Amino acid sequence: MTVQPEPGAAGTPAAIAPDDLAVAGVPVAAEAAARDEVAAEQSGRMSHGEVIQALSGLMLGIFVTILASTIVSNALPRIIADLGGTQSVYTWVVTTELLSMTATVPVWGKMADLYSKKLLIQLSLSLFVVGSLIAGFAPNVTLLLVSRIAQGVGAGGMGALAMIVMAAMIPPRELGRYSGVFGAVFGAATIAGPLIGGVLVDTSWLGWRWCFFVGVPFSLAAIALLQKTLHLPVVRRPVQIDWLGALLIMAGVCTLLIWSSLAGQHFAWGSWQTAAFVCGGVLLLALAVWTESRAAEPIIPLGIFRNRTVTLTVVASTLVGVAMFGGTVFLSQYFQVALGRSPTVAGLMSLPMIFGLLVSSTVAGQLVTRFGRWKPYLVVGSLVMTGGFLLLSTIDAKTGVVLLAAYMMVLGIGVGMLMQNLVLAAQNDVPAAELGAATSTLTFFRSMGGAIGVSALGAVLTNRVTSLFVDHFGAAATGGGSAKVPDLETLPAPVLAVIRDIYGTATSDLFLVAAPIAFLAVLAVVFIKEKPLSTLTGDERRAREAAAAPH
Repeated sequence: MTVQPEPGAAGTPAAIAPDDLAVAGVPVAAEAAARDEVAAEQSGRMSHGEVIQALSGLMLGIFVTILASTIVSNALPRIIADLGGTQSVYTWVVTTELLSMTATVPVWGKMADLYSKKLLIQLSLSLFVVGSLIAGFAPNVTLLLVSRIAQGVGAGGMGALAMIVMAAMIPPRELGRYSGVFGAVFGAATIAGPLIGGVLVDTSWLGWRWCFFVGVPFSLAAIALLQKTLHLPVVRRPVQIDWLGALLIMAGVCTLLIWSSLAGQHFAWGSWQTAAFVCGGVLLLALAVWTESRAAEPIIPLGIFRNRTVTLTVVASTLVGVAMFGGTVFLSQYFQVALGRSPTVAGLMSLPMIFGLLVSSTVAGQLVTRFGRWKPYLVVGSLVMTGGFLLLSTIDAKTGVVLLAAYMMVLGIGVGMLMQNLVLAAQNDVPAAELGAATSTLTFFRSMGGAIGVSALGAVLTNRVTSLFVDHFGAAATGGGSAKVPDLETLPAPVLAVIRDIYGTATSDLFLVAAPIAFLAVLAVVFIKEKPLSTLTGDERRAREAAAAPH
Protein backbone atom coordinates (compact mmCIF):
# COMPACT_ATOMS: atom_id res chain seq x y z
CA MET A 1 0.00 0.00 0.00
CA THR A 2 1.25 3.49 -0.85
CA VAL A 3 0.07 6.85 0.32
CA GLN A 4 0.45 9.67 -2.17
CA PRO A 5 -0.41 13.23 -1.14
CA GLU A 6 -2.41 15.27 -3.59
CA PRO A 7 -0.87 18.55 -4.76
CA GLY A 8 -0.76 20.93 -1.86
CA ALA A 9 -1.36 18.19 0.75
CA ALA A 10 0.55 18.03 3.98
CA GLY A 11 3.31 15.44 4.19
CA THR A 12 2.83 12.03 5.73
CA PRO A 13 3.83 11.94 9.41
CA ALA A 14 6.90 10.05 10.43
CA ALA A 15 6.58 7.16 12.86
CA ILE A 16 7.10 7.91 16.54
CA ALA A 17 8.56 5.05 18.51
CA PRO A 18 6.95 4.53 21.89
CA ASP A 19 10.30 4.78 23.68
CA ASP A 20 11.48 7.98 21.97
CA LEU A 21 9.98 10.25 24.61
CA ALA A 22 9.96 7.85 27.54
CA VAL A 23 11.28 9.55 30.64
CA ALA A 24 11.54 7.88 34.01
CA GLY A 25 8.79 9.02 36.30
CA VAL A 26 6.65 10.64 33.58
CA PRO A 27 3.05 9.39 33.72
CA VAL A 28 1.88 7.31 30.77
CA ALA A 29 -0.89 9.78 29.86
CA ALA A 30 1.52 12.71 29.83
CA GLU A 31 3.99 10.71 27.78
CA ALA A 32 1.27 9.82 25.25
CA ALA A 33 0.20 13.47 25.01
CA ALA A 34 3.79 14.51 24.40
CA ARG A 35 4.17 11.91 21.65
CA ASP A 36 0.94 13.15 20.04
CA GLU A 37 2.22 16.73 20.10
CA VAL A 38 5.48 15.76 18.41
CA ALA A 39 3.58 13.68 15.85
CA ALA A 40 1.42 16.68 15.03
CA GLU A 41 4.47 18.87 14.47
CA GLN A 42 6.14 16.27 12.23
CA SER A 43 2.97 15.70 10.20
CA GLY A 44 2.71 19.29 9.04
CA ARG A 45 -0.84 19.46 10.36
CA MET A 46 -2.95 22.23 8.85
CA SER A 47 -3.53 25.39 10.83
CA HIS A 48 -7.01 26.49 11.90
CA GLY A 49 -7.22 28.88 8.93
CA GLU A 50 -6.14 26.18 6.47
CA VAL A 51 -8.71 23.76 7.88
CA ILE A 52 -11.47 26.37 7.54
CA GLN A 53 -10.42 27.00 3.93
CA ALA A 54 -10.39 23.27 3.19
CA LEU A 55 -13.79 22.86 4.80
CA SER A 56 -15.36 25.68 2.77
CA GLY A 57 -16.25 23.52 -0.24
CA LEU A 58 -17.26 20.69 2.07
CA MET A 59 -19.62 22.92 4.01
CA LEU A 60 -21.13 24.29 0.80
CA GLY A 61 -21.83 20.72 -0.35
CA ILE A 62 -23.50 19.93 2.99
CA PHE A 63 -25.48 23.15 2.71
CA VAL A 64 -26.77 22.08 -0.73
CA THR A 65 -27.96 18.62 0.32
CA ILE A 66 -29.64 19.87 3.50
CA LEU A 67 -31.20 22.83 1.67
CA ALA A 68 -32.70 20.54 -0.96
CA SER A 69 -34.19 18.28 1.69
CA THR A 70 -35.74 21.06 3.76
CA ILE A 71 -37.10 22.91 0.72
CA VAL A 72 -38.87 19.78 -0.50
CA SER A 73 -40.30 18.89 2.91
CA ASN A 74 -42.19 22.18 3.01
CA ALA A 75 -43.34 21.95 -0.62
CA LEU A 76 -44.52 18.33 -0.51
CA PRO A 77 -48.18 19.00 0.32
CA ARG A 78 -48.46 21.19 -2.81
CA ILE A 79 -46.36 18.80 -4.94
CA ILE A 80 -48.43 15.74 -4.05
CA ALA A 81 -51.70 17.63 -4.51
CA ASP A 82 -50.61 18.89 -7.97
CA LEU A 83 -49.42 15.45 -9.11
CA GLY A 84 -52.49 13.67 -7.70
CA GLY A 85 -50.64 11.53 -5.15
CA THR A 86 -51.99 9.84 -2.03
CA GLN A 87 -50.84 10.05 1.59
CA SER A 88 -48.85 6.87 0.96
CA VAL A 89 -47.08 8.54 -2.00
CA TYR A 90 -46.28 11.50 0.28
CA THR A 91 -44.44 9.08 2.54
CA TRP A 92 -42.60 7.41 -0.34
CA VAL A 93 -41.29 10.67 -1.80
CA VAL A 94 -39.36 11.05 1.45
CA THR A 95 -38.63 7.34 1.97
CA THR A 96 -37.21 6.80 -1.53
CA GLU A 97 -34.44 9.34 -1.00
CA LEU A 98 -33.68 8.02 2.49
CA LEU A 99 -33.63 4.45 1.19
CA SER A 100 -31.21 5.10 -1.67
CA MET A 101 -29.07 7.19 0.68
CA THR A 102 -29.09 4.41 3.27
CA ALA A 103 -28.22 1.66 0.83
CA THR A 104 -25.27 3.53 -0.70
CA VAL A 105 -23.69 5.12 2.40
CA PRO A 106 -21.61 1.98 3.24
CA VAL A 107 -20.35 1.84 -0.35
CA TRP A 108 -19.25 5.49 -0.21
CA GLY A 109 -17.58 4.86 3.15
CA LYS A 110 -15.69 1.81 1.90
CA MET A 111 -14.53 3.64 -1.22
CA ALA A 112 -13.33 6.52 0.99
CA ASP A 113 -10.84 4.09 2.55
CA LEU A 114 -9.60 3.15 -0.93
CA TYR A 115 -9.92 6.11 -3.32
CA SER A 116 -9.56 9.90 -3.40
CA LYS A 117 -12.08 11.39 -0.96
CA LYS A 118 -12.19 14.64 -2.92
CA LEU A 119 -13.06 12.88 -6.17
CA LEU A 120 -15.77 10.85 -4.42
CA ILE A 121 -17.39 13.96 -2.91
CA GLN A 122 -17.40 15.66 -6.32
CA LEU A 123 -18.98 12.54 -7.83
CA SER A 124 -21.69 12.47 -5.16
CA LEU A 125 -22.52 16.14 -5.79
CA SER A 126 -22.70 15.48 -9.53
CA LEU A 127 -25.24 12.70 -8.97
CA PHE A 128 -27.19 15.06 -6.74
CA VAL A 129 -27.31 17.64 -9.56
CA VAL A 130 -28.65 15.01 -12.00
CA GLY A 131 -31.36 13.95 -9.54
CA SER A 132 -32.36 17.56 -8.89
CA LEU A 133 -32.77 18.32 -12.59
CA ILE A 134 -34.88 15.19 -13.17
CA ALA A 135 -37.07 16.08 -10.16
CA GLY A 136 -37.56 19.64 -11.37
CA PHE A 137 -38.89 18.46 -14.73
CA ALA A 138 -40.86 15.46 -13.39
CA PRO A 139 -44.36 15.33 -14.97
CA ASN A 140 -45.71 12.65 -12.62
CA VAL A 141 -45.15 10.94 -9.29
CA THR A 142 -43.30 7.97 -10.85
CA LEU A 143 -40.50 10.07 -12.36
CA LEU A 144 -40.34 12.13 -9.20
CA LEU A 145 -39.64 8.96 -7.20
CA VAL A 146 -36.92 7.97 -9.71
CA SER A 147 -35.27 11.37 -9.33
CA ARG A 148 -35.31 10.99 -5.54
CA ILE A 149 -33.22 7.83 -5.92
CA ALA A 150 -30.46 9.78 -7.71
CA GLN A 151 -30.68 12.56 -5.13
CA GLY A 152 -30.45 10.02 -2.33
CA VAL A 153 -27.33 8.38 -3.77
CA GLY A 154 -25.65 11.79 -4.00
CA ALA A 155 -26.79 12.88 -0.55
CA GLY A 156 -25.58 9.57 0.90
CA GLY A 157 -22.10 10.20 -0.44
CA MET A 158 -22.06 13.77 0.85
CA GLY A 159 -23.29 12.77 4.30
CA ALA A 160 -20.81 9.94 4.80
CA LEU A 161 -17.78 11.54 3.17
CA ALA A 162 -18.10 14.90 4.94
CA MET A 163 -17.62 13.29 8.37
CA ILE A 164 -14.83 11.05 7.07
CA VAL A 165 -12.91 14.01 5.62
CA MET A 166 -13.29 15.99 8.84
CA ALA A 167 -11.95 13.04 10.86
CA ALA A 168 -8.98 12.74 8.47
CA MET A 169 -7.99 16.40 8.97
CA ILE A 170 -9.02 17.13 12.57
CA PRO A 171 -8.25 15.31 15.85
CA PRO A 172 -11.32 14.18 17.85
CA ARG A 173 -10.35 16.52 20.70
CA GLU A 174 -10.50 19.51 18.30
CA LEU A 175 -13.63 18.48 16.38
CA GLY A 176 -15.86 20.40 18.77
CA ARG A 177 -14.62 23.80 17.63
CA TYR A 178 -15.37 22.89 14.02
CA SER A 179 -18.71 21.28 14.82
CA GLY A 180 -19.84 24.85 15.51
CA VAL A 181 -19.12 25.64 11.85
CA PHE A 182 -20.95 22.48 10.81
CA GLY A 183 -23.83 23.36 13.13
CA ALA A 184 -24.02 26.89 11.69
CA VAL A 185 -24.15 25.55 8.12
CA PHE A 186 -26.71 22.92 9.11
CA GLY A 187 -28.82 25.52 10.87
CA ALA A 188 -28.57 28.06 8.04
CA ALA A 189 -29.56 25.49 5.41
CA THR A 190 -32.37 24.11 7.51
CA ILE A 191 -33.72 27.57 8.29
CA ALA A 192 -33.32 28.84 4.73
CA GLY A 193 -34.83 25.72 3.13
CA PRO A 194 -38.41 25.98 4.39
CA LEU A 195 -38.42 29.76 3.91
CA ILE A 196 -37.10 29.60 0.33
CA GLY A 197 -39.36 26.65 -0.42
CA GLY A 198 -42.41 28.46 0.92
CA VAL A 199 -41.67 31.58 -1.12
CA LEU A 200 -41.09 29.53 -4.29
CA VAL A 201 -44.33 27.58 -3.84
CA ASP A 202 -46.32 30.73 -3.10
CA THR A 203 -44.86 32.61 -6.10
CA SER A 204 -47.07 31.84 -9.10
CA TRP A 205 -44.42 32.48 -11.78
CA LEU A 206 -41.92 30.14 -10.07
CA GLY A 207 -43.71 27.24 -8.33
CA TRP A 208 -42.54 24.09 -6.56
CA ARG A 209 -40.30 22.89 -9.42
CA TRP A 210 -37.80 25.58 -8.52
CA CYS A 211 -37.40 23.89 -5.13
CA PHE A 212 -35.30 21.33 -7.04
CA PHE A 213 -33.63 23.69 -9.51
CA VAL A 214 -32.35 26.14 -6.88
CA GLY A 215 -29.74 23.73 -5.51
CA VAL A 216 -28.04 23.10 -8.86
CA PRO A 217 -25.81 26.23 -8.98
CA PHE A 218 -24.78 25.71 -5.34
CA SER A 219 -23.79 22.11 -6.13
CA LEU A 220 -21.68 23.17 -9.10
CA ALA A 221 -20.00 25.88 -7.01
CA ALA A 222 -19.22 23.31 -4.30
CA ILE A 223 -17.60 20.98 -6.85
CA ALA A 224 -15.35 23.80 -8.10
CA LEU A 225 -14.48 24.97 -4.58
CA LEU A 226 -13.58 21.45 -3.44
CA GLN A 227 -11.22 21.12 -6.41
CA LYS A 228 -9.35 24.22 -5.26
CA THR A 229 -9.30 23.90 -1.47
CA LEU A 230 -9.49 20.23 -0.42
CA HIS A 231 -6.17 18.35 -0.43
CA LEU A 232 -5.86 14.99 1.32
CA PRO A 233 -3.50 12.00 0.97
CA VAL A 234 -4.78 9.36 -1.44
CA VAL A 235 -4.53 5.71 -0.42
CA ARG A 236 -3.79 3.44 -3.38
CA ARG A 237 -3.98 -0.33 -3.00
CA PRO A 238 -5.69 -3.30 -4.68
CA VAL A 239 -9.46 -2.94 -4.36
CA GLN A 240 -12.34 -5.40 -4.21
CA ILE A 241 -15.74 -3.85 -3.47
CA ASP A 242 -18.37 -6.25 -2.10
CA TRP A 243 -21.14 -5.36 -4.55
CA LEU A 244 -23.12 -8.52 -3.70
CA GLY A 245 -23.23 -7.52 -0.04
CA ALA A 246 -24.39 -4.02 -0.96
CA LEU A 247 -27.11 -5.44 -3.21
CA LEU A 248 -28.35 -7.85 -0.52
CA ILE A 249 -28.41 -5.11 2.13
CA MET A 250 -30.39 -2.81 -0.16
CA ALA A 251 -32.81 -5.59 -1.18
CA GLY A 252 -33.41 -6.67 2.42
CA VAL A 253 -34.05 -3.16 3.69
CA CYS A 254 -36.27 -2.32 0.69
CA THR A 255 -38.38 -5.43 1.24
CA LEU A 256 -39.06 -4.58 4.88
CA LEU A 257 -39.79 -0.93 4.08
CA ILE A 258 -42.22 -1.83 1.31
CA TRP A 259 -43.98 -4.19 3.73
CA SER A 260 -44.30 -1.52 6.44
CA SER A 261 -45.69 0.94 3.89
CA LEU A 262 -48.29 -1.43 2.38
CA ALA A 263 -49.40 -3.42 5.45
CA GLY A 264 -52.68 -2.29 6.92
CA GLN A 265 -53.76 -0.64 3.65
CA HIS A 266 -53.42 -3.14 0.82
CA PHE A 267 -53.37 -6.25 3.02
CA ALA A 268 -53.76 -7.07 6.73
CA TRP A 269 -50.84 -6.95 9.16
CA GLY A 270 -51.44 -10.63 9.97
CA SER A 271 -51.84 -11.83 6.37
CA TRP A 272 -49.75 -14.21 4.26
CA GLN A 273 -48.40 -11.19 2.36
CA THR A 274 -46.95 -9.86 5.62
CA ALA A 275 -45.32 -13.22 6.32
CA ALA A 276 -43.83 -13.30 2.81
CA PHE A 277 -42.41 -9.76 3.01
CA VAL A 278 -41.00 -10.16 6.52
CA CYS A 279 -39.48 -13.60 5.91
CA GLY A 280 -38.05 -12.45 2.58
CA GLY A 281 -36.52 -9.31 4.07
CA VAL A 282 -35.00 -11.15 7.03
CA LEU A 283 -33.63 -13.87 4.72
CA LEU A 284 -32.00 -11.29 2.44
CA LEU A 285 -30.40 -9.52 5.40
CA ALA A 286 -29.18 -12.85 6.80
CA LEU A 287 -27.58 -13.60 3.42
CA ALA A 288 -26.02 -10.11 3.51
CA VAL A 289 -24.45 -10.85 6.90
CA TRP A 290 -23.15 -14.20 5.60
CA THR A 291 -21.70 -12.50 2.52
CA GLU A 292 -20.11 -9.71 4.54
CA SER A 293 -18.45 -12.20 6.90
CA ARG A 294 -16.64 -13.80 3.94
CA ALA A 295 -15.90 -10.80 1.74
CA ALA A 296 -12.30 -9.61 1.37
CA GLU A 297 -13.47 -5.97 1.42
CA PRO A 298 -16.88 -6.03 3.18
CA ILE A 299 -19.16 -3.03 2.84
CA ILE A 300 -19.86 -3.18 6.58
CA PRO A 301 -16.93 -4.88 8.37
CA LEU A 302 -18.65 -7.07 10.96
CA GLY A 303 -15.52 -6.97 13.12
CA ILE A 304 -16.17 -3.36 14.14
CA PHE A 305 -19.25 -4.51 16.05
CA ARG A 306 -16.92 -6.21 18.54
CA ASN A 307 -16.19 -2.67 19.67
CA ARG A 308 -18.74 -1.86 22.39
CA THR A 309 -18.76 1.86 21.66
CA VAL A 310 -19.41 1.36 17.94
CA THR A 311 -22.22 -1.12 18.60
CA LEU A 312 -23.99 1.12 21.11
CA THR A 313 -23.59 4.29 19.02
CA VAL A 314 -25.01 2.38 16.03
CA VAL A 315 -28.03 1.32 18.09
CA ALA A 316 -28.52 4.88 19.38
CA SER A 317 -28.10 6.40 15.90
CA THR A 318 -30.66 4.01 14.45
CA LEU A 319 -33.18 4.91 17.14
CA VAL A 320 -32.48 8.63 16.70
CA GLY A 321 -33.07 8.21 12.96
CA VAL A 322 -36.36 6.37 13.51
CA ALA A 323 -37.69 8.94 15.96
CA MET A 324 -36.30 12.11 14.37
CA PHE A 325 -37.04 11.49 10.69
CA GLY A 326 -40.21 9.52 11.32
CA GLY A 327 -41.57 12.07 13.76
CA THR A 328 -40.57 15.38 12.20
CA VAL A 329 -40.87 14.83 8.44
CA PHE A 330 -44.65 15.24 8.70
CA LEU A 331 -44.56 18.50 10.64
CA SER A 332 -44.81 20.63 7.49
CA GLN A 333 -47.93 18.74 6.53
CA TYR A 334 -49.35 19.35 10.02
CA PHE A 335 -48.62 23.09 9.76
CA GLN A 336 -50.32 23.41 6.38
CA VAL A 337 -53.21 20.96 6.69
CA ALA A 338 -54.08 20.91 10.40
CA LEU A 339 -53.22 24.53 11.20
CA GLY A 340 -54.08 25.97 7.78
CA ARG A 341 -50.81 27.87 7.31
CA SER A 342 -49.28 28.79 3.97
CA PRO A 343 -46.00 27.12 2.89
CA THR A 344 -44.08 30.32 3.73
CA VAL A 345 -45.54 30.54 7.22
CA ALA A 346 -44.99 26.79 7.69
CA GLY A 347 -41.30 27.42 6.97
CA LEU A 348 -41.17 30.10 9.65
CA MET A 349 -42.86 27.79 12.14
CA SER A 350 -40.00 25.30 11.88
CA LEU A 351 -37.45 27.86 13.12
CA PRO A 352 -37.73 27.09 16.87
CA MET A 353 -36.66 23.48 16.39
CA ILE A 354 -33.77 24.48 14.13
CA PHE A 355 -32.69 27.22 16.53
CA GLY A 356 -32.66 24.73 19.41
CA LEU A 357 -30.63 22.26 17.35
CA LEU A 358 -28.15 24.90 16.19
CA VAL A 359 -27.53 26.34 19.66
CA SER A 360 -27.26 22.99 21.45
CA SER A 361 -24.91 21.44 18.87
CA THR A 362 -22.65 24.51 18.84
CA VAL A 363 -22.50 24.91 22.61
CA ALA A 364 -22.04 21.18 23.22
CA GLY A 365 -19.25 21.06 20.63
CA GLN A 366 -17.36 23.92 22.28
CA LEU A 367 -17.74 22.34 25.71
CA VAL A 368 -16.52 18.98 24.43
CA THR A 369 -13.37 20.61 23.04
CA ARG A 370 -12.78 22.59 26.23
CA PHE A 371 -13.28 19.84 28.80
CA GLY A 372 -12.83 16.64 26.75
CA ARG A 373 -16.08 15.11 28.06
CA TRP A 374 -18.78 13.91 25.67
CA LYS A 375 -20.95 11.27 27.33
CA PRO A 376 -23.00 13.69 29.52
CA TYR A 377 -24.24 15.42 26.36
CA LEU A 378 -25.38 12.10 24.90
CA VAL A 379 -27.37 11.17 28.01
CA VAL A 380 -28.94 14.60 28.49
CA GLY A 381 -29.62 14.98 24.76
CA SER A 382 -31.45 11.65 24.51
CA LEU A 383 -33.57 12.47 27.56
CA VAL A 384 -34.46 15.93 26.22
CA MET A 385 -35.30 14.46 22.80
CA THR A 386 -37.69 11.96 24.41
CA GLY A 387 -39.30 14.78 26.38
CA GLY A 388 -39.76 16.77 23.17
CA PHE A 389 -41.65 13.92 21.52
CA LEU A 390 -43.87 13.48 24.58
CA LEU A 391 -44.72 17.19 24.52
CA LEU A 392 -45.51 17.07 20.79
CA SER A 393 -47.81 14.10 21.37
CA THR A 394 -50.24 16.54 23.06
CA ILE A 395 -50.77 18.80 20.01
CA ASP A 396 -53.92 19.06 17.92
CA ALA A 397 -55.48 21.40 15.35
CA LYS A 398 -56.05 24.06 18.03
CA THR A 399 -52.56 24.13 19.63
CA GLY A 400 -51.20 27.66 20.06
CA VAL A 401 -48.16 28.78 18.07
CA VAL A 402 -46.12 29.77 21.15
CA LEU A 403 -46.69 26.44 22.90
CA LEU A 404 -45.90 24.52 19.71
CA ALA A 405 -42.68 26.53 19.26
CA ALA A 406 -41.59 25.66 22.81
CA TYR A 407 -42.18 21.95 22.25
CA MET A 408 -40.25 22.02 18.98
CA MET A 409 -37.33 23.85 20.55
CA VAL A 410 -37.06 21.17 23.24
CA LEU A 411 -36.90 18.49 20.53
CA GLY A 412 -34.26 20.44 18.59
CA ILE A 413 -32.06 20.88 21.66
CA GLY A 414 -32.08 17.14 22.31
CA VAL A 415 -31.29 16.15 18.74
CA GLY A 416 -28.52 18.76 18.49
CA MET A 417 -26.69 17.31 21.50
CA LEU A 418 -26.88 13.78 20.13
CA MET A 419 -26.10 13.62 16.43
CA GLN A 420 -22.51 14.86 16.15
CA ASN A 421 -21.39 13.47 19.51
CA LEU A 422 -22.47 9.94 18.57
CA VAL A 423 -20.22 10.12 15.51
CA LEU A 424 -17.40 11.60 17.60
CA ALA A 425 -17.61 8.79 20.16
CA ALA A 426 -17.37 6.10 17.47
CA GLN A 427 -14.55 7.78 15.51
CA ASN A 428 -12.52 8.20 18.67
CA ASP A 429 -12.67 4.49 19.50
CA VAL A 430 -11.71 2.74 16.24
CA PRO A 431 -8.35 2.30 14.43
CA ALA A 432 -7.67 5.02 11.87
CA ALA A 433 -7.82 2.45 9.04
CA GLU A 434 -11.47 1.82 9.96
CA LEU A 435 -12.54 5.48 10.28
CA GLY A 436 -14.32 5.43 6.93
CA ALA A 437 -16.08 2.13 7.61
CA ALA A 438 -17.11 3.11 11.15
CA THR A 439 -18.39 6.55 10.11
CA SER A 440 -20.30 5.24 7.12
CA THR A 441 -21.74 2.38 9.19
CA LEU A 442 -23.02 4.87 11.74
CA THR A 443 -24.46 7.07 8.99
CA PHE A 444 -25.94 3.99 7.31
CA PHE A 445 -27.84 2.86 10.38
CA ARG A 446 -29.02 6.38 11.18
CA SER A 447 -30.29 6.73 7.61
CA MET A 448 -31.82 3.26 7.76
CA GLY A 449 -33.51 4.23 11.00
CA GLY A 450 -34.80 7.34 9.27
CA ALA A 451 -36.12 5.35 6.32
CA ILE A 452 -37.76 2.84 8.65
CA GLY A 453 -39.17 5.67 10.76
CA VAL A 454 -40.63 7.56 7.81
CA SER A 455 -42.04 4.38 6.29
CA ALA A 456 -43.38 2.77 9.49
CA LEU A 457 -44.59 5.93 11.21
CA GLY A 458 -45.85 7.21 7.87
CA ALA A 459 -47.89 4.00 7.61
CA VAL A 460 -49.23 4.68 11.11
CA LEU A 461 -50.20 8.20 10.04
CA THR A 462 -51.78 6.98 6.80
CA ASN A 463 -53.82 4.31 8.58
CA ARG A 464 -54.92 6.77 11.25
CA VAL A 465 -55.90 9.45 8.71
CA THR A 466 -57.75 6.88 6.57
CA SER A 467 -59.66 5.44 9.53
CA LEU A 468 -60.64 8.94 10.70
CA PHE A 469 -61.77 9.81 7.15
CA VAL A 470 -63.96 6.70 7.12
CA ASP A 471 -65.36 7.58 10.57
CA HIS A 472 -66.35 11.08 9.47
CA PHE A 473 -67.18 10.71 5.77
CA GLY A 474 -67.83 6.98 5.23
CA ALA A 475 -65.91 4.32 3.34
CA ALA A 476 -66.74 5.90 -0.02
CA ALA A 477 -64.52 8.90 0.84
CA THR A 478 -61.36 6.83 0.45
CA GLY A 479 -62.52 4.52 -2.34
CA GLY A 480 -61.35 1.52 -0.35
CA GLY A 481 -57.73 2.72 -0.33
CA SER A 482 -55.73 5.32 1.59
CA ALA A 483 -56.97 8.89 1.87
CA LYS A 484 -55.62 11.39 -0.66
CA VAL A 485 -53.76 14.48 0.51
CA PRO A 486 -56.50 17.14 0.22
CA ASP A 487 -56.29 20.36 -1.77
CA LEU A 488 -57.49 22.69 0.99
CA GLU A 489 -58.34 25.56 -1.36
CA THR A 490 -61.18 23.58 -2.96
CA LEU A 491 -62.94 22.45 0.24
CA PRO A 492 -65.99 24.05 1.89
CA ALA A 493 -65.48 25.42 5.41
CA PRO A 494 -67.31 22.65 7.36
CA VAL A 495 -65.37 19.87 5.60
CA LEU A 496 -62.11 21.80 6.00
CA ALA A 497 -62.58 22.04 9.77
CA VAL A 498 -63.09 18.27 10.05
CA ILE A 499 -60.01 17.50 7.93
CA ARG A 500 -57.88 19.80 10.07
CA ASP A 501 -59.01 17.96 13.19
CA ILE A 502 -58.23 14.63 11.51
CA TYR A 503 -54.65 15.60 10.66
CA GLY A 504 -54.09 17.22 14.07
CA THR A 505 -55.19 14.06 15.89
CA ALA A 506 -53.24 11.74 13.60
CA THR A 507 -50.02 13.77 13.95
CA SER A 508 -50.18 13.78 17.76
CA ASP A 509 -50.63 9.98 17.70
CA LEU A 510 -47.52 9.78 15.52
CA PHE A 511 -45.39 11.58 18.12
CA LEU A 512 -46.81 9.38 20.87
CA VAL A 513 -45.48 6.33 18.99
CA ALA A 514 -42.09 8.04 18.41
CA ALA A 515 -41.54 8.86 22.12
CA PRO A 516 -40.84 5.32 23.43
CA ILE A 517 -38.58 4.69 20.44
CA ALA A 518 -36.58 7.77 21.41
CA PHE A 519 -36.38 6.57 25.02
CA LEU A 520 -34.62 3.39 23.88
CA ALA A 521 -31.77 5.68 22.72
CA VAL A 522 -31.39 6.79 26.36
CA LEU A 523 -30.76 3.19 27.40
CA ALA A 524 -28.19 2.73 24.62
CA VAL A 525 -26.08 5.82 25.41
CA VAL A 526 -26.08 5.14 29.18
CA PHE A 527 -24.02 1.99 28.58
CA ILE A 528 -21.41 3.65 26.32
CA LYS A 529 -18.04 3.81 28.08
CA GLU A 530 -16.49 7.28 27.89
CA LYS A 531 -12.88 7.34 26.68
CA PRO A 532 -10.47 10.30 26.45
CA LEU A 533 -10.51 12.04 23.07
CA SER A 534 -7.46 11.57 20.86
CA THR A 535 -5.38 14.62 19.93
CA LEU A 536 -4.20 13.14 16.60
CA THR A 537 -5.90 13.52 13.23
CA GLY A 538 -7.08 10.48 11.32
CA ASP A 539 -4.15 10.68 8.90
CA GLU A 540 -1.66 10.92 11.79
CA ARG A 541 -3.25 7.95 13.53
CA ARG A 542 -3.16 5.93 10.31
CA ALA A 543 0.56 6.66 9.82
CA ARG A 544 1.37 5.67 13.40
CA GLU A 545 -0.64 2.45 13.15
CA ALA A 546 1.01 1.58 9.83
CA ALA A 547 4.47 2.13 11.33
CA ALA A 548 3.63 -0.01 14.36
CA ALA A 549 2.21 -2.89 12.29
CA PRO A 550 4.50 -5.91 11.76
CA HIS A 551 6.05 -6.05 8.29
